[in-house]
Amino acid sequence: MKKGLFTLLLAVVATSVMAVDLPKQGFGFHIGYAQPTLRLNSNQTAYPKDSLINTTMLHGFKVGVVYDGSFVAGFGCSMGINYTFAGNKTDWTKTGLFDYPRHRSKTFYHEMELFVDWQYKFEVAKETYLMIYTGPTMQCGLALNKNVERQVVMNGDVVPDDPIHKYKTDDTNEAIKRLNVTWGVGAGFQYQRYFLRGGYDFGLINPYKAEQFDGIDRNTRGRFDQWSVKIGMYIWYDK
Repeated sequence: MKKGLFTLLLAVVATSVMAVDLPKQGFGFHIGYAQPTLRLNSNQTAYPKDSLINTTMLHGFKVGVVYDGSFVAGFGCSMGINYTFAGNKTDWTKTGLFDYPRHRSKTFYHEMELFVDWQYKFEVAKETYLMIYTGPTMQCGLALNKNVERQVVMNGDVVPDDPIHKYKTDDTNEAIKRLNVTWGVGAGFQYQRYFLRGGYDFGLINPYKAEQFDGIDRNTRGRFDQWSVKIGMYIWYDK
């Protein structure tokens, strides 16, 4: 009797192990479009201090390496390291009632990040998958520089001001922290070794170094968000 129960138990365990899908893993690279967006509040009392009306939207690209693993029943993770470069240039803005003098600004951004996305992946056709994911990203800003150019008269020389290095500046209204943590949500598509992923990352840390504006009793606050779309390929892929 005991021998029969032991044999039955071994048969059940063996059947269960055979029924479990082996983990699928991949290591590869991706490249895509990135849109870091710095949202800050205003020191003007005309606006609520929690209103993030000062928005700097940057456009650029993201490139990185990624590991992808499915652990059980489609649940797994995707993790890796990215480099992001982005920038923008504003339109000319007049200083007074007339067209001149006027000014415009250029912003350039370099950043490295480590991301961990917990995901659920399900097969919709042979070697074709859809996925949803969410997870944190640790970002380290390498450079965030703002350059302002001025033009006094029509056809006059465009004169640049000294650049503002937002990670190094002594101006507390401009100084930004290098480190940022975001939480992202997104979805993706995979066919064999090739994949497409896109999502939005919400900043979790107040990006200001200062706790209030110079001489103004209004807390400085904001978010450093990011939108991205990436395409990639797994160089090594374990089916």
